[in-house]
Amino acid sequence: MLIGLLLAAFAGMMVALQTIFNNRTDVHMGSWATTTWVLFMGFVASLACSLIFEGSRTFNLQNMQPWYWFSGLIGVGVVICLVLGIKILGPTFSVSVTLTAQLGFALLFDSLGWLGLEKVAFDWKQLAGVIVIVAGIFVFKFGGKKKSAESVQSASTAG
Repeated sequence: MLIGLLLAAFAGMMVALQTIFNNRTDVHMGSWATTTWVLFMGFVASLACSLIFEGSRTFNLQNMQPWYWFSGLIGVGVVICLVLGIKILGPTFSVSVTLTAQLGFALLFDSLGWLGLEKVAFDWKQLAGVIVIVAGIFVFKFGGKKKSAESVQSASTAG
């Protein structure tokens, strides 16, 4: 379990890092060019790793459901939505909303057993956890603005 937790934490760090890199690339290339470049580089890297570690299994598609192949199209949506979301919301808020939506939909898919997942019993405590995270995002994003405005106002009247 510890290795799984470390891998998941590392993945979260890489998502945040990729988001920053994508944002910087977007400034120079545009959103669709960034998405193309990011996914192309990901294709090259994953193909090389797959050939090294899995060899000919890389091309063994006989037992795979054809609708699983659409995962790459979903990846296009992920990258373009994050790139554009960061332009509008900024990196921290955009990633927070993205990860919370990911958690909420994972809970939904697990609870309903959709897309070939083993059905996991729904627990209201899990939903409460997602709601607490959403509340935390609101506090993080909007909690300090009023206080900052008041402190600027009081500083200007004191001087």
